[in-house]
Amino acid sequence: MEKVIVTEKLPIKLWLDDIETGALEQAKNLANLPFLFQHVAVMPDAHLGYGMPIGGVMASEEVVIPNAVGVDIGCGMCAVRTSLATISTRQLTQVLTEIRRKVPLGFDHHQKKQAPQFMPKPDRDMADLPVVTREYQAALTQLGTLGGGNHFIEIQKGDDGRIWLMVHSGSRNLGFKVANYYNHLAMELNRQSGSKIPTSWQLAFLPVTSAAAQAYLGEMRYCVDFAFANRKMMMERVKDAVLLAAAPVVFEPMINIAHNYAALELHYSKHVLVHRKGATSAREGEIGIIPGSQGSPSYIVKGKGNPESFESCSHGAGRKMGRKQAQRQLDLVREKKRLDDQGIIHAVRSTRDLDEAAGAYKDIDEVIDNQLDLVEVLVALRPLAVIKG
Repeated sequence: MEKVIVTEKLPIKLWLDDIETGALEQAKNLANLPFLFQHVAVMPDAHLGYGMPIGGVMASEEVVIPNAVGVDIGCGMCAVRTSLATISTRQLTQVLTEIRRKVPLGFDHHQKKQAPQFMPKPDRDMADLPVVTREYQAALTQLGTLGGGNHFIEIQKGDDGRIWLMVHSGSRNLGFKVANYYNHLAMELNRQSGSKIPTSWQLAFLPVTSAAAQAYLGEMRYCVDFAFANRKMMMERVKDAVLLAAAPVVFEPMINIAHNYAALELHYSKHVLVHRKGATSAREGEIGIIPGSQGSPSYIVKGKGNPESFESCSHGAGRKMGRKQAQRQLDLVREKKRLDDQGIIHAVRSTRDLDEAAGAYKDIDEVIDNQLDLVEVLVALRPLAVIKG
């Protein structure tokens, strides 16, 4: 259940007790924006971001804030339930080898451009999408690539008795370029107009009625669609790898949900632009995905449509350590043993990999418990094998 802070201009509703100081300060900045609608919602996986906490939800009638969406526009999750009840270690190893052959990881792109028919179709003329147009050819080599950071491909065993496939990835360099372009444009336009919002808040905005805001929203939607196309292509290649190792297999329809975007939605009887940055939609009956770390379970959930969170929930476990902090403080032997003892084929090899070790993340079960008024758990998924970017 949420806790409410009422010291600012508008309330802050939190679904966690242990929010870090920096993330709380960012939530307070949001609560004091002149165009904030209703309140700020802070999900149980929240931690410090640029301008807005990752795990934050805010709405406005008047403006869009690029930093309240973030640089990995459309980043999200997809999952597929298979007909398999078991998969052997030998088969898992074969699947991982084939995935690594077909899916570029980290900063790698495809050497050849992927077919344009797999790219999203824009909802407007490409001339109205200047950054997408400029980056389009490069994006053809990024389609079907994982990226780095916390992005992953995982093979999992569900408590429903089935093997599941999961992919976490975003819009790659395309989304990064769109986000940076419009954030810098917003900063310059705010400077020219004499905005009273401190630049140190990193919350430069674009009035919704402006040409710049409409351009950003169009390019943002394209990046959300590109991120979905990216995950879809990777999932098809993961399915191909599973078929090579364990055929015959039947795959159920893919679940897909994004967690970095802004969308026009109806809340409290008004149409408002909801910004979700590291948060997912959890409308009543909506199926979603809340992943853990590579050493903890992930969850398939069903939304409860709670209006207090703008019908949202967390996008994962959430970090409890920064990347450099995790590399300095976590014990490599202990983190590897934690994964090895569970029989997980994992991606922790050296101190450099500790930024994505399980110890760098919050307890996913506590995160889930903190939002049982937002979602219902349908399936718990235990990791069997993990590929990281």
